[in-house]
Amino acid sequence: MLKIALICIYIFSIFLLSWIFQKYRPNNNELKRKIIHIGIGPLIPIAKFLEIDQNSALFFTGIISLLVLINYIFKIIPTIEDVERKSYGTLLYCLSLFILISHFWDKDPYSLITGFFIMAFGDGLAGLVGKTFNSKSWFFLKQKKSLIGTLTMFLTSLIIVSSIGYAQQNSLNLNYFTIAFIATLLEQISFLGIDNFIVPILSALSFNFFITNL
Repeated sequence: MLKIALICIYIFSIFLLSWIFQKYRPNNNELKRKIIHIGIGPLIPIAKFLEIDQNSALFFTGIISLLVLINYIFKIIPTIEDVERKSYGTLLYCLSLFILISHFWDKDPYSLITGFFIMAFGDGLAGLVGKTFNSKSWFFLKQKKSLIGTLTMFLTSLIIVSSIGYAQQNSLNLNYFTIAFIATLLEQISFLGIDNFIVPILSALSFNFFITNL
């Protein structure tokens, strides 16, 4: 129970921080959402460090997914959702995590953390930086993308993949660039928030294929 309580305290602190920003920076909706999006990232390594078993992790993720679905329907905490476009991104975010945990929790935690970190930090920072700074932009499948946001996604993904890959194998690998490039391409496909599903899962599978099982 203590381990679960620590996880709950961490999640509560992330939402509390978002609430504080909502109170004092009410017009910056993107930052408030990204605090949650990015802040959830460390959950997996924290849970692994606490030696939480796979079933408990799946149960906890399932509960969070259910709460997110309820929030999506009733807008209890509107900060979580993207107010600028119709999106199922938050729910797909939780669903992708559930799938990654079920497939990689004990089998390949490096791939699990890679996929989730790329989604949390890569995609999260890309959206935040892209909307903060002006740069060349384009529309892909009716979704606006920017050069600086895309570069942020690639560089952040590359740092994540290189760091975790080196920690796993204690060596450098040119496939790090391949995985980061794949993740960046997938992030372009963001209609209805589907990138929150395909980016973490396919990034994890790519890491497993190109690094773990090479």
